[in-house]
Amino acid sequence: MYNKYIKLVIAVAVFAWAVFQFVEGNIMNGISLILLAGIFVLFYFKNEFIIMAFLQLRKQNFEGCQKWLGYIKNPQSALVTKQQGYYFYLQGLIVMQTNINQAEKLFKKALSIGLSMEHDIAMAKLNLGGIAMSKRRKREATAYLNEAKKHDKQGMLTEQIKMMKDQMKRI
Repeated sequence: MYNKYIKLVIAVAVFAWAVFQFVEGNIMNGISLILLAGIFVLFYFKNEFIIMAFLQLRKQNFEGCQKWLGYIKNPQSALVTKQQGYYFYLQGLIVMQTNINQAEKLFKKALSIGLSMEHDIAMAKLNLGGIAMSKRRKREATAYLNEAKKHDKQGMLTEQIKMMKDQMKRI
């Protein structure tokens, strides 16, 4: 796993090489090298291991998702701040199956670092509401569900929120 700054240094070096190729008259080589530098810049902002972990999660393959996240040894040095939030969010989704106490900590850490998509924030708060509900903390669960409803602008989680509110009425 490369440090996030190494990716930028490589991109700058490849871009400098591209400029040299333009000066020498090798236009096609220069264009190809600029595209290669663009890939390194893309991977600075969108980590390749997190992308692969999301693809595995989409297939409901939690073991594969954990494997791809395992390649990130030190998230603070390897990832940009938003990517760190998604790293802990994905870890929370995986751990949710086995250890809800650790999942609660991971979701809270992901929310404190920050997630960029509104529906991801809503999903994290919905999971925190479910964890609070399973621990019999009704007031906290209600607060998380109301916050999840505010962040769910497309209405993708309305069924789950409604179902959890119905379950809370039984408690």
